[in-house]
Amino acid sequence: MKVIVDLCVVPIGVGVNLAPYIAACERVLLDAGLKLQLHPNGTAIEGEWAPVFRAIEAWHAAVHAMSCPRIFTTVKVNTCTDRDQTLEDKGASVEALLQQLPEGGP
Repeated sequence: MKVIVDLCVVPIGVGVNLAPYIAACERVLLDAGLKLQLHPNGTAIEGEWAPVFRAIEAWHAAVHAMSCPRIFTTVKVNTCTDRDQTLEDKGASVEALLQQLPEGGP
């Protein structure tokens, strides 16, 4: 089953600079061959269910391997069976509607 996941992993007990941990996590996802989209509050991931959730487990393992004692993770899962939908599709539909609205609002 195809899935789009919004993932936010917060390393705890490592200080305030989380960029090295996030970069390591992004590398895990890229090495897994998953499509991803980094955004300011997390990462959107597109792929088949099993590889995506294996990558989330590997993400945790990578952060713990960097001497991070605790991790807090939020995961939002989106599945769709009525059509094939991509990360780009989800944003494009809103962008198309936005182009139809007059400036200044509805």
